[in-house]
Amino acid sequence: MERVFKSGNEAAAYAAKQINYHLMGYYPITPSTQVAENIDLMVSEGVCDTVLIAAEGEHSAAGVCYGASAGGGRVINATSANGLLYALEQLPVQSGTRLPMVMNVACRAVSGPLSIKGDHSDIMYALNCGWIILFANNAMEVYDFNIIALRLAEKVRLPVIVAYDGFFTSHQKRVIDVLEDDKVRKFVGEYKAHVTALDPDKPVTIGSYMNEPDLMNNKYQLNLAMEEGAEELKALFREYADLSGRSYMPVEGYCCEDAEVILFILGSSFDTACEAVDRLRSRGKKVGVVCSHCLRPCFGKELGDVVRNAKVIVAADRQDSYGAHGGNMSMELKAILKDNEINAKVITRVYGLGGLELYPEDAEKMLMSAFEGNVKPFEYYGVYRGRTGEDKREYFESVTEKNALKEYTGNIKNSTLMPRRLQAGHGACPGCGIPINVNLLLKGIEGNVVLLFHTGCGMVVTTSYPKTAFTVNYVHNLFQNGAATLSGLVEMCHERIRRGELADRDITFIMVSGDGGLDIGLGSALGAAFRNHHMIIFEYDNGGYMNTGYQLSYSTPMGAKSATSHVGKDRFGKSFFHKDNPQIFAAAGIPYVATCAESNPGDFIRKAAKAQHYAKERGLAYLKAISACPLNWNDNPRYERSVIDAAVKCCYHPLYEVEESVTRLNYDPDAKGERIAVGDWFKMMGRTKHLTLDKYSHILEKVQNDVDRRWERLKAMSESKIL
Repeated sequence: MERVFKSGNEAAAYAAKQINYHLMGYYPITPSTQVAENIDLMVSEGVCDTVLIAAEGEHSAAGVCYGASAGGGRVINATSANGLLYALEQLPVQSGTRLPMVMNVACRAVSGPLSIKGDHSDIMYALNCGWIILFANNAMEVYDFNIIALRLAEKVRLPVIVAYDGFFTSHQKRVIDVLEDDKVRKFVGEYKAHVTALDPDKPVTIGSYMNEPDLMNNKYQLNLAMEEGAEELKALFREYADLSGRSYMPVEGYCCEDAEVILFILGSSFDTACEAVDRLRSRGKKVGVVCSHCLRPCFGKELGDVVRNAKVIVAADRQDSYGAHGGNMSMELKAILKDNEINAKVITRVYGLGGLELYPEDAEKMLMSAFEGNVKPFEYYGVYRGRTGEDKREYFESVTEKNALKEYTGNIKNSTLMPRRLQAGHGACPGCGIPINVNLLLKGIEGNVVLLFHTGCGMVVTTSYPKTAFTVNYVHNLFQNGAATLSGLVEMCHERIRRGELADRDITFIMVSGDGGLDIGLGSALGAAFRNHHMIIFEYDNGGYMNTGYQLSYSTPMGAKSATSHVGKDRFGKSFFHKDNPQIFAAAGIPYVATCAESNPGDFIRKAAKAQHYAKERGLAYLKAISACPLNWNDNPRYERSVIDAAVKCCYHPLYEVEESVTRLNYDPDAKGERIAVGDWFKMMGRTKHLTLDKYSHILEKVQNDVDRRWERLKAMSESKIL
């Protein structure tokens, strides 16, 4: 046994390292991302062999895990909030085909509005997916449950979720006692898959089409497996107690034997509530607290036995099943009491949404409310009365066609007169390229503008409630469907104008994407491109998932280090080449595609104006700017423009446009004698500086050859009249 200092995410990763999973499919989302980051770090250090596959979104990550499970190996995943919901379609597929795996869910508020803080609104969506769901209260339990979960999954052939509170458990560190690697591996044992799609001598069909009686039996067998899982979990808890000295039960109660009022609460709040119980007990109040360590299967009898003597049970739900006068746990608790012929009254308190802290004093108030007369059966705890009257202050003058520069002539001097649609009142890091690039884009856009930002740094730093940095209409939606959302808004505008319901104000619609958003959102964006809506897609490419702390994206340079592409004994950084989105969109046949850079502002603004023309007259236009992130590129914000200039001059980010499917270079560093090597750009940034060392020269050579190939292809296309 070794004592270590770990957060919940780190504890999950540590257990995964000891198990040495075959594969992890993942997509970064706060607050679960650290699980993948820590496993990647340990792989780079050579202490485990897990293959990590960075999918372009959570739906695909779940598919990666399903496919890997069908291959007969051990598989792990981690996600949160909308990531879990995006993957939700895949969850019943995995359980219905009885393929085991483990997924950690760092529970978080579900958007919208967007919040990255912890509550339980995500995990409740998984209750009906056929997965076993364990719920850990602290980092020690996260570690233990990850080990138990794999053994349980393989025993009953069902996938298992290990859930825990986002930030409260996922990020807060505590001392935990971990087992020796060999003891963990002995406990989980050797995995022998029931079926595998990788045995040519014994071919199988996984996921058949089923009609009524067969599907009915399939689901009945899943139900039996869940019931088996309940008995197996109790046995595993006993076996694990002998191994670790830590004893767990599916339902844990504290001071419940003689309690008149019991608080039912999940996760990290349980320990807080125990402190409240101690305080009230010292004042003579017979109170207790109970939690469940397993949401599926439901241990109704065990819970009933713990609360049997209570007169009132306060069900504290960290989510709400809106319109049902209680969250999911309240509904289940009422059903359990009825089934066990327990007459206790249940009152519901919805608390802690969006990560709102629960203190011992709050738990005391919840418990004490049950002793009051005329107690409300359902109530939100912790809401506050807002200001009376509406705050209509305008911090900045709105920008409309009245003050947005018209008759743009292409003169960069004119563009300085254009009022800002994105004002300086934002929270971006010093040197961040997002506001620079967005404002350069908008200097070339005349008249009325509607902006859609999908989730990312650009959205988070500009719209912190109740203020906004925008002086035009703005909409937010998630990474994966920003383009679909804007295309719906565009077509609604056109239809309402056609019907005479809306005056034609000549609006330009622009989606702003970045932080890897055209990985997870590429399908949606290409769908909008194929439909050719009258809109602009602008990508600020900062080469990573920056809003979650810089994990690799498909646009990260090959060899660059990030939180999921570490440099270590067995790793050199990102293992594959960067994605070429401009060429992808050009292949969609849209009327205008262009690249731009803040180091060439005149070219940037001219292309923005041209994109607006095409968006109005012909359909969808796509622009891409390389965008600095000094925090994660690890360079000096003072010299960011020179770093961007170097990216252009080494042809990593060439400046060109594809107009009506014909390519034309806008800047040729070869012709001007200004071409530099990719290594000269890489050495300006800490994320890639290591590639200039001799030991990584073969990687740098691969990148240089790839950049050269793309550049020569572009030049050849530019010289053609039809390409």
